[in-house]
Amino acid sequence: MITRQTEKSIETRLVPKEKSVSLGQIFRACKLPYHYLLALLGAVFFGFPARKIEVIAVTGTKGKSSVVELVSALLDEAGHKTAHASTIHFKIGDKKERNLHKMTMPGRFFLQHFLRRAVHAGCTHAVIEMTSEGARQFRHKFMSLDTLIFTNLSPEHIESHGSYEKYVSAKVSIARALNTSWKKNKVLVVNRDDKEAEKFLKVFTGIKKEYGSADAGGPVVTSEGVSFNWEGIRIESKLPGEFSLYNILAAITYAKTAGISIEQIQSGIKKVTGILGRAQKIEVGSFDGAQGKQDFSAIVDYAHTPDSLEKFYQTYAGKFRICVLGNTGGGRDTWKRPVMAGIAEKYCDEIILTNEDPYDENPEQIIREMAAGMKNKQPTLILDRRTAIRVALTKASKGDAVLITGKGTDPFIMGPDGSKEIWDDATIVREELVKILGQQNH
Repeated sequence: MITRQTEKSIETRLVPKEKSVSLGQIFRACKLPYHYLLALLGAVFFGFPARKIEVIAVTGTKGKSSVVELVSALLDEAGHKTAHASTIHFKIGDKKERNLHKMTMPGRFFLQHFLRRAVHAGCTHAVIEMTSEGARQFRHKFMSLDTLIFTNLSPEHIESHGSYEKYVSAKVSIARALNTSWKKNKVLVVNRDDKEAEKFLKVFTGIKKEYGSADAGGPVVTSEGVSFNWEGIRIESKLPGEFSLYNILAAITYAKTAGISIEQIQSGIKKVTGILGRAQKIEVGSFDGAQGKQDFSAIVDYAHTPDSLEKFYQTYAGKFRICVLGNTGGGRDTWKRPVMAGIAEKYCDEIILTNEDPYDENPEQIIREMAAGMKNKQPTLILDRRTAIRVALTKASKGDAVLITGKGTDPFIMGPDGSKEIWDDATIVREELVKILGQQNH
């Protein structure tokens, strides 16, 4: 049922306050009822599956996919049968499918169908990564949320939303959806260390749980993993960096509210030894056909915001860092280009700027705009991403860290006129390592 509150929300969007309205504004406004109707029809068509399964949403700028993986792992450890949907993949029970949609929250009934499949498979919980773009297109509607986990917020998708404030508002709308959900004992889990935390807490009237760095006693954070004291036990994980510490805190805070035991939390976190495309360490050996020894680190990460890139680079402090990076897709968040390159200049010893997702922009122009943000170091510009990765790996010596960011598990490099090249950073790194180590042996 479309409530008066919903009608008022749509009306507010359809009638802009500005006296001058662009064709683009009119077009976007007209699409809003269309997206809402699709969400409603999808729920009706698949029989409102969210009513028959516990739905945990995860939102924020960074860490969403990792928190989804961790929460799902903890629920599995406690004996629940889970489903989850994220940027990385879709999981129902023991079956996983790589997310090839080039979007976190696919539309056109996809998520409702996913939940229906999960219910049919006997899953008791579904963990869903939710984005601002998805929320803006009402893809989170009719999902009957039980829990929302908020990780953090920093500027992203500014050109798409129109402003940072509108981006934040789209995220907060998911907390409002939780608040209006008919489910009982609803829970909001919030990172109290984030400057936007209060906005989420303010719109929710149910059970509120907060987490932050102060909850981690005696933390040890390295490039090999993290450990800390929590609720009288020692949490140990092979996931590296401060970002992993926060992601783990988010997951275990939820797990406690869900009644998962301390022992199950401890063992469940320990079993998550890596997350695809998130600070993913690539190692090859004789089992891959490599004939030489890999004595340096090669790490693939999704980092695509200034804050996430900086924290990722900081994780490998003390190592000689050879960094390969592109930037956000063509036509998106162009302000980040020189900023990201400036961060690379600050932390990296050698920098290779390369192609990422140019779409209809000139990829050479994109990386030159990035290079403009570097004042004291001269980057190497290599448009072909495979070649850039190969060059970085050949430069590495014992103990070095080759850090390849921006794509993570993204399945394609997106080019002009909708063209796309099948891609996977981890696979490319592994292939090039095998070639390089084979050459070194001859």
